[in-house]
Amino acid sequence: MPVPALLVALSARLRPLLGETPTLEPLTDTGLAHWHVHLNGTGLLARIPKQSQMGLTAADNLAYEAACFNRATPSGHVPLLHLSVTPNDALPWGALLVQEIAGTPANSTTHLPAIMRALAAIHRLSVPAPALRPPLLCETPALSNMLQQINTQAAYLDQPQVAPASRQTIQRTLSALSHSVTDLCRDLPPRLIAFDAHPGNFLITAQGQAVLVDLEKMRYGLPPLDLAHATLYTSTTWDVSASFELSVVQIAAAYQTWIDAMGHEAAPYLRALVPLRTLMWLWSVTWCAKWLGESSRPRHQDGVGEDWSQDNSESTLVAHVHNRVTHYLEPATIARVLAELEALRPCWC
Repeated sequence: MPVPALLVALSARLRPLLGETPTLEPLTDTGLAHWHVHLNGTGLLARIPKQSQMGLTAADNLAYEAACFNRATPSGHVPLLHLSVTPNDALPWGALLVQEIAGTPANSTTHLPAIMRALAAIHRLSVPAPALRPPLLCETPALSNMLQQINTQAAYLDQPQVAPASRQTIQRTLSALSHSVTDLCRDLPPRLIAFDAHPGNFLITAQGQAVLVDLEKMRYGLPPLDLAHATLYTSTTWDVSASFELSVVQIAAAYQTWIDAMGHEAAPYLRALVPLRTLMWLWSVTWCAKWLGESSRPRHQDGVGEDWSQDNSESTLVAHVHNRVTHYLEPATIARVLAELEALRPCWC
């Protein structure tokens, strides 16, 4: 749960904003980027950032997160944003008050069709003119920011916790893909994407609808990155409460659900489904190496930017994340993912 001082600070800020001080009920710490607190009796949930995954100041980070909610609202598959609680000394990262979604974790293969339809609803949203896309990131030229980030993260592969065989395979895969993926995707139209679409970020309502509840990393990019993040082994086995494994057949079926939901708008992206799946895996697995390198550092004292320190989270969550990232960096796990990519290649060639 958040440190008591955060709860006291949040309570003090809510009275003038809501006209009352609701009872606060912290949720179990399950994410590296936010604390979550129920505002009992209001239908609202407070999202209190621990850091900025986008590397922003507190005010800019809150504005970015608010823009993510607002841009995705017309899809009907995200919570409504109620209001922003601006940062101050007592609540240094501020908070967002959002609609509380009644649902269960997306913890089964049977939830994948709903997730794919939710992603398609987001991807079908109209894209504003370039000048109106900020503050959200827009990959121009295509994949430039992502490739730069992967290469930066790949530097963390050179540490004792990463097996030499794993480091060599990841670097070889990255080198081979970097020469082709930019050209392949150069003319693909950007869409609003989640960029963090693993199943643990969805809740399934009683009506069977998937709702994306963590969407602070949205940007204008390429939809196949979301399809990958929703179905990669490093995603479907990541979350504490939403973990399952997929066969190649189930992955192909999930992609087909998205293709059907997108209709003719899916066509430009089909040739890039497997290359961008590979790229999303490279982003994920190099991030794992980065977390190993950064998580042992003390919490940032200035409260600015990206901060993966273990001091920001409860020990149970830290132990879970450590278990996952070390597993994903094992040579056998890497071989499994690469074999799956090879098996999927004929599906959309």
